[in-house]
Amino acid sequence: MTGADATGSVLLVDDDDAVRVVVAQALRRSGHRVRTAASLAELERELVAHPPDVLVTDVVLPDGDGIERVGKVLQARPDMPVIVLSARNTLTTAVRANEAGAYDYLPKPFDLDTLTRTVAAALARRGGGAAAEPRGEDLPLIGRSPAMQEVYRVIARVVSNDLTVLVSGESGTGKELVARAIHDLGGRRAAPFVPINMAAIPRELIEAELFGHERGAFTGAAQRNAGRFEQAAGGTLFLDEIGDMPIEAQTRLLRVLQSGEFTTVGGARTIRADVRIVAATNRDLAGAVSSGQFREDLYYRLAVVPIVLPALRERRDDVAELARHFLEKAADAGLPRKTLDAAAVTVLEAHDWPGNVRELENLMRRLAALSRDEHVGAAEVQSMIGRSGAASAEPADIGIDAAIRALIDRLARHDPRALDDGTLYDRVIGEVERPLIEAMLARHGGNQLRAARAIGLNRNTLRKRLDVLGIDPLARPSAANEG
Repeated sequence: MTGADATGSVLLVDDDDAVRVVVAQALRRSGHRVRTAASLAELERELVAHPPDVLVTDVVLPDGDGIERVGKVLQARPDMPVIVLSARNTLTTAVRANEAGAYDYLPKPFDLDTLTRTVAAALARRGGGAAAEPRGEDLPLIGRSPAMQEVYRVIARVVSNDLTVLVSGESGTGKELVARAIHDLGGRRAAPFVPINMAAIPRELIEAELFGHERGAFTGAAQRNAGRFEQAAGGTLFLDEIGDMPIEAQTRLLRVLQSGEFTTVGGARTIRADVRIVAATNRDLAGAVSSGQFREDLYYRLAVVPIVLPALRERRDDVAELARHFLEKAADAGLPRKTLDAAAVTVLEAHDWPGNVRELENLMRRLAALSRDEHVGAAEVQSMIGRSGAASAEPADIGIDAAIRALIDRLARHDPRALDDGTLYDRVIGEVERPLIEAMLARHGGNQLRAARAIGLNRNTLRKRLDVLGIDPLARPSAANEG
């Protein structure tokens, strides 16, 4: 097979019969010769009997871990590209696949066209990375949405080198978490991770903060102080809010990035800048370059590898997982343990989150601290969002139509059969009924008679619905006797 030939033999390993059939058919339609295996044992036999040009393997197999096997396979066949597939779509999985030497990692569910293009590219560029022992860190980045999967893939590819990374995104999206993940997973993890927020330092002190100063360098410099570059020696320097850096300090930073050396303020000795640089901004740096507020040459020095973090409203699929994580985190910190019902999750997914992940975390901490119910419903979540200083609109602005669409989208992701089994009407009505009743009980201080009249039910019907739905009106924050 020549480098220009994008077809070849593929070994597909997956324990799901349907996946093997569908993927094998797609690869064969693209001109590849495909053999399949359902376990590591079958993989071993196929490698010996029919050595493939490309290996495509799932991670979770009946008799072991596919990624653990990748490194061993590549020791024997370093020229064979390996593509890893996984439903465990986390940053750890992406990094493990990269460290094991995989050519690429595709999270499930994947697009068949993407897979066939990846296989063709792997065949055209025969060769793989060096094997390494996988690690299983518990990392702070959470989310299985396509947008976050792309972030994971870029992180996985940069942890093994020292390329400068520019992380951009709105406030509260987790830019420092990305920087810490790059440090913690890379070869500099044993050395310090040193953050510095450019927006929080007076402009006249930025150079001294970055590069340090000698005794007597300026008024008040009573002794020599090491700057952040020295403090981060051997490790990672995280330059947060880089867009707020004064233009004169940008010039000096550029010289350091170009030469790899710096001097302290008031000093003459040259010091080697042995750090990896990760910068972050919530500003449009390209626009700042056009307006003359940011140096173009520095921008390109920083943006060697750009990572764009999506806003939370652009990855609503991740809201439920993030909310549960933050509730668990709050419980671990000593706050009462809480859970969210399905209607509450729907409200969260419909909110626009102007404060992004940080706003969601703060909301979950408030719910954990202030909610009297262990199982939190939609009405209380909606009320808490409405009281949040970060909310940009009145709670009702999300609209019942948006909430229902979010519910249907969630069912399509997690229980697609519910859209075809004839139960959808009852499910949607059930999701709407509980928050409606809870909201009216809360509005009328727990008085069932008044709540029933407001809803348009008689009191006996309301009581029956309370029993069916498991709602205890006396457990509401302002419940009172009917009288």
